[in-house]
Amino acid sequence: MNISTEWSGTVLPERHRDAAQHLPAPRLVIGDKQLSSGSGGVFEHINPSTGEAQAIVPLAGGAEIDAAVQAARAALPIWRDLKPQQRRVLLDRFADLIEARFDEFTAITPLENGICRGTFDIGLRPRVIAWCRYYAGWTDKLDGLVTATPPSECFEFTLPEPYGVIGHIITWNAPMLSLAMKVMPSIAAGNTVVVKPAEFTPFSSQRFVELALEAGIPAGVINVLPGLSSAGEALVRHPGVDKISFTGGPIAAKRIMADASASLKPVLFELGGKSANLIFPDVDLDETAAYCAAFGLSNNGEGCALPTRLIVHESIYETFMERLAAVVQSLPLGDPLDPRSYIGPMVTRAARERVTSMIDEAKAQRAGRLLCGGQRAEGSLANGWFVPPTVFTDIDPNCRIAQQEVFGPVLVGMKFRNEEEAVQLANSTEYGLAAYVQTRDLNIAHRMVRRLQAGTVYVNRATPSANPNSPFGGIGLSGFGREGGKAGLDEFIRLKGVGISVS
Repeated sequence: MNISTEWSGTVLPERHRDAAQHLPAPRLVIGDKQLSSGSGGVFEHINPSTGEAQAIVPLAGGAEIDAAVQAARAALPIWRDLKPQQRRVLLDRFADLIEARFDEFTAITPLENGICRGTFDIGLRPRVIAWCRYYAGWTDKLDGLVTATPPSECFEFTLPEPYGVIGHIITWNAPMLSLAMKVMPSIAAGNTVVVKPAEFTPFSSQRFVELALEAGIPAGVINVLPGLSSAGEALVRHPGVDKISFTGGPIAAKRIMADASASLKPVLFELGGKSANLIFPDVDLDETAAYCAAFGLSNNGEGCALPTRLIVHESIYETFMERLAAVVQSLPLGDPLDPRSYIGPMVTRAARERVTSMIDEAKAQRAGRLLCGGQRAEGSLANGWFVPPTVFTDIDPNCRIAQQEVFGPVLVGMKFRNEEEAVQLANSTEYGLAAYVQTRDLNIAHRMVRRLQAGTVYVNRATPSANPNSPFGGIGLSGFGREGGKAGLDEFIRLKGVGISVS
């Protein structure tokens, strides 16, 4: 396949330069202060579509992390001791502002990480708003449990309390969703937070905290400091931080766990995935191929729970993979500012090189047959970090591209003969974030749900994070802990047991 770069989505550098002028000036937000410099140095932010520098981002170092933690600790008694109904009013107002001003985030995102404006607006806008409103609603509904009743000599109950200061190290591929999933339940429970976004994506987080302050949430409740991994290490090690929540990869998570272990600090990890999508022969081939292509390559393929391993019944395998490739070839690769683009650039040059190196390795090793993609982007797209969407069929299930997270627009297909083989292939990686099943037979669906080793299983085109009521998280190298639902709120609550003698 040769992805055309001649269509209307061709990158126009002038359009990006003009749009970049409207980005917020990067700042470190600590309490009521916005700092234009930090001891961590600076980061030259590169537009992922053009390869041109578009902003200088101040980076937090240890001094700023310490100041932010102190600001969060100072704000903690103020925020924690507000009546729950008062916190609810403020969080509702905050959610109102996010919804009313969401166009600002839609404008920022393509410049920040290359996610296409159209897909972000359609896919993430309703989810972010739903998560914000959901956790705002929990603020005045936290209660304990009576654990012993008369005629016991002791009246016993539980008292839910906030942890204190939560350190959030958030992801760059969907910073707004990460903020909604982490910060909102934290502050709904009465905690204060220090957020470290990636240096690649400082703008969304900064605007998020600015809207929180505009809503009347006290200064210091949310602090935002973009920084390198050294800033994250300082946050994890800080004695004033009571818990760490991290979204990222397992290598970084192991370092965080080691650092947190020095003080036995609890951690919540939402890590990578290599999600399997089991496709049984009773599905509608056209509908399923369209879903697998569009969802598997959504967010430019940069999604931890995307179903990128297609495990297809042998009786429909060849036909299905051909139809899948046809749909993939129809997805427009182009300028993320153009609402018609579906796939934009990778977030950085390094990310693009990692993805293309995995594609090149699979081709060189003949690990599978290339159905489409696999080449470098051409024309104006060659200046940015674009990767044409790629599909391998008959992939070796043990090769690197079938076992490791690619985090780019790459799908791999393999066939199965029976349920036993399907389960074996699906469970053959070290990850366990999500799994997917496509079948009209609910007996098959229920058997697969029980046997698939994943934190979440989605049947028949259900997708992650669509419903904030449902817990989301992984097992194995995909982490532990849950985000979403009451379980996601409980991650940021400590239960105090209370006993009162009544004898």
